[in-house]
Amino acid sequence: MTDAITQAVQKLYNTYPFPPDPITDGPPPGYNWRWSVPAAHHFTLGWIPKQWPALQILDAGCGTGVGTDYLAHLNPTATVIGIDLSEAALATAQQRVERSGVAQRVTLRQMSLLDVHQLSQQFHYINCVGVLHHLPDPKAGLRALAAVLAPGGLMHVFVYGFWGRWEIRLLQKAIRLLQPPGADYRTGVAIGRQLLAHLPPDNRLVRRERERWALDNVHDATFADMYVHPHEIDYTVETLFDLIADTGLEFLGFSNPRYWQLERLLSPMPELLAAARALPPQQQYELVEALDPELTHFEFFLGRPPLQRWQGALEQMIPVRSTCLTGWPGRSLLDYDYQPVDLTPLEYDILSQATGDLTVAELLSRVPSATPEHIRDLQQRQLLWLQA
Repeated sequence: MTDAITQAVQKLYNTYPFPPDPITDGPPPGYNWRWSVPAAHHFTLGWIPKQWPALQILDAGCGTGVGTDYLAHLNPTATVIGIDLSEAALATAQQRVERSGVAQRVTLRQMSLLDVHQLSQQFHYINCVGVLHHLPDPKAGLRALAAVLAPGGLMHVFVYGFWGRWEIRLLQKAIRLLQPPGADYRTGVAIGRQLLAHLPPDNRLVRRERERWALDNVHDATFADMYVHPHEIDYTVETLFDLIADTGLEFLGFSNPRYWQLERLLSPMPELLAAARALPPQQQYELVEALDPELTHFEFFLGRPPLQRWQGALEQMIPVRSTCLTGWPGRSLLDYDYQPVDLTPLEYDILSQATGDLTVAELLSRVPSATPEHIRDLQQRQLLWLQA
């Protein structure tokens, strides 16, 4: 059964290499801060080191290399290894990194995630997006990755969420029931597209596709990945933490923190908000999931102990402006998560001085109206990083 699932998944991605993003010359557009090791380090541990080791990064399940390309460009001194089952996807990934100019720092290997021990090295950062939920045994896959994560290293993981994929699972079932015996993935895509084109326009499956997925699903590869995949496991908060439990890794937080804010849902009800804040963290997450079951995936960070969190004196830290800001220099920006930010004049002055050559104490002396609280606020909003 395990081999059959693996072969079926490999066949899907050889038929439809994924993701289908176009190959372009030069660096990929914009950024995804989750693929920037300094941004991820500051988000999870509250600081960044002044000097980094020679970073070794693993893209576990790299597909056509979209994430691999970003990992190489956003970490310009790092060496990146990308692994995947699909030879067709890897061929596209090779073209991508060659045309973007990072092929000399990227190695691509066709191999199962379960065989990462064969790489005979440890990694400072592992990216595993959209892979574990397609494995026959996701726990074994995460344990395999944990074994090659260096002490103090970080891992970014993306797996499907159960409640927000309700309509997807129903259409998957309908396609399976309607496919003739032995049909291939292209037949499944054709059946799915026919259903969505001819079911009543107010049908719940049609509405969900139109409102949430239609732009992505213009590509057959994306449609196939969503609706005709041979194997996937969707997670709830409870089963997610069970997945993590025996890996020896520490949960460091969800990388879409706005969704998990209790205030977003309960601020009009202060007594219930206070009761929610008194719950253990996992139960707080379960509450948000129960009250807003639209989440289609979980994205989060794990770390391998020992993990060094920032505990030093603020005044001795070196403030550094985040590299994940769009529109700088300027007071109207997009932050690390592409959310709009309008800086006050004081905040602009602080960020202007945060060039990496002053301590917090020295910066505060140059901007007399600034206080340590302003520094902490900018840090918590990921506009300012603290370096040690």
